Amino acid sequence: MERSTEHILTTHTGSLPRPPELLPALQRRDRGEADVEGLDELVRAAVADVVRRQAEAGVSVVNDGEEGKIGYATYVKERLDGFGGEGALSGVPADMAEFPDYAQRVMSGMDFALPACVGPVLYRDTDAVRADIANLEAALDGAGVEDGFLNAASPGVIAVFLQNQHYPSHEEYVFALADAMKVEYDEIHRAGLVLQLDCPDLAMSGHMQGEDLDEFRRRAKVNVEAINYATRDIPPDAMRMHLCWGNYEGPHHHDVALRDIIDVVFEARPAAISYEAANPRHEHEWTVFEDVTLPEGKVLIPGVLDSTTNFIEHSELVAQRLVRYGKLVGPENVMAGSDCGFATFASFLTVEPDITWAKLHAMAEGAALASKELF
Repeated sequence: MERSTEHILTTHTGSLPRPPELLPALQRRDRGEADVEGLDELVRAAVADVVRRQAEAGVSVVNDGEEGKIGYATYVKERLDGFGGEGALSGVPADMAEFPDYAQRVMSGMDFALPACVGPVLYRDTDAVRADIANLEAALDGAGVEDGFLNAASPGVIAVFLQNQHYPSHEEYVFALADAMKVEYDEIHRAGLVLQLDCPDLAMSGHMQGEDLDEFRRRAKVNVEAINYATRDIPPDAMRMHLCWGNYEGPHHHDVALRDIIDVVFEARPAAISYEAANPRHEHEWTVFEDVTLPEGKVLIPGVLDSTTNFIEHSELVAQRLVRYGKLVGPENVMAGSDCGFATFASFLTVEPDITWAKLHAMAEGAALASKELF
């Protein structure tokens, strides 16, 4: 994983808008239709375009935009055996439960299948992840960026979206997922790309499961143990992870505090931690690092862009956010990122695609301003 002692690197969480012609093909595959004609070519072209656009926006550490995935967690059902029938999310966010009319408006645009785990989980084959790797590698050639990463769902977040109806306990289910997903994680690492594990379960589930803080922390620790087990053959500095409280515009007034989970997050092996730090419920939590020491070797990727609003952040605001962190933990331990993905689910966009690119450009401008002050 690239680090810089000269300037603030820029990156983002992972998902970026898909071209309109790609979405119907992804939805057909998600419904289980065989041999979706032209999908591979559409994905390949979309990845090439999204890498080019990231570079043009000034993003220095880029990915494939998750162009070939219907959703950042549910895509795994196309790669794993053991899923079928119909499941459901493992809980409804407590903030949304208090405002059901608003919840219906927000969630109505989600169009993807949620099967359940109904049998032993096994990784089917590596064709899909190898295609992801090949598409990104081809797009990176000559792109002029500093590094590339690929996203993969963590065992814990898969368990949130793909309900367990087979294993006797959450722990057995999440470790079965860890065994299976290790195949994908190792493939990404062997290709020389940075592995990003998407782990919203480490924060979001705190207001979905109906658990108190102690119960949630116990579940989160199990999920971190599963991450560490699955990534045991990958060096920490070849990995990053993302946590968030749910990538939706909503009240979020029941979110667990960063201070209450940061010690659990630090136990995970990935060196870099991407998290929400720009939205109105979590921006204030930069103060956590006034008295919480960043462990040796860890890197913070605070969100300096809100991924749920069409406001384009001012470059000076981006710089202010980065300077705060740089002065607390050292500028060499900070990268600029986004709160979450801009297209977490292919059919669910809250930010206009053209505005997404403008926001990323503002991030690059802000990182340049912060670099002048910090280095």
